[in-house]
Amino acid sequence: MKTYAGIDLHSSNNYIGIINDKDEKLFGKRLPNNLDNVLIALEPYKESLKGVVVESTYNWYWLVDGLKEHGYPMHLANPSAIKQYEGMKHTDDKWDSFWLAHMFRLGILPEGYIYPKEQRHVRDLLRRRLLFVRQRTTHILSFQSMVTRNLGIKISARAVKRTTKEEIQELFDSPYLVHAAKSSIATIGFLNTVIKGIEKEVLSQVKLQDEFELLQTIPGIGKILALTIMLETGTISRFEKVGN
Repeated sequence: MKTYAGIDLHSSNNYIGIINDKDEKLFGKRLPNNLDNVLIALEPYKESLKGVVVESTYNWYWLVDGLKEHGYPMHLANPSAIKQYEGMKHTDDKWDSFWLAHMFRLGILPEGYIYPKEQRHVRDLLRRRLLFVRQRTTHILSFQSMVTRNLGIKISARAVKRTTKEEIQELFDSPYLVHAAKSSIATIGFLNTVIKGIEKEVLSQVKLQDEFELLQTIPGIGKILALTIMLETGTISRFEKVGN
């Protein structure tokens, strides 16, 4: 008998649903998010399981990695693509796990890519860098706006990054504006340090591939952007067609 498992994963708990090849429900239970609990629940079906499906929620790493390490064939469901089948399933969240298993059994499960664990953390560190870059941009724009609003002049982003505390003191006559400006400049400086630290760490750890050199031949793409594209793309062969 072939069996299929779906796991509806939440922030603190998960619901496991297991069906057979006749769509009969064999097991259904809500468990706290603990790998040992999940392993105990799946163990009786390990030999017959054709696959375990987990929806690609924000917190799937621990579960998918842990089950893969214990020999389970894992599949990551793409939640945005699943929407096309929503009208066919129960609306009760309790049944989501069975629905994932059902779609996998039918061969219609829209799957996501399980990015290799050994490279995923570096990719995620670069994503964190991007978050800090956006935050830095927010503070730069805020500083520029304050200067224009109060002084009627424009200041470039490059000039903002080079602005010193002494220059701020000369720019504004209000102690409150000076304090606000110094806070922005201090935050920008801190984020600059953090961003450069991440870039240094990533470049020293990542084994650069041929694609890295090719990407840098494109105008406007430097080392960090090339590295980001390379790590976000992963193995290019995972895309079925060029258009994907």
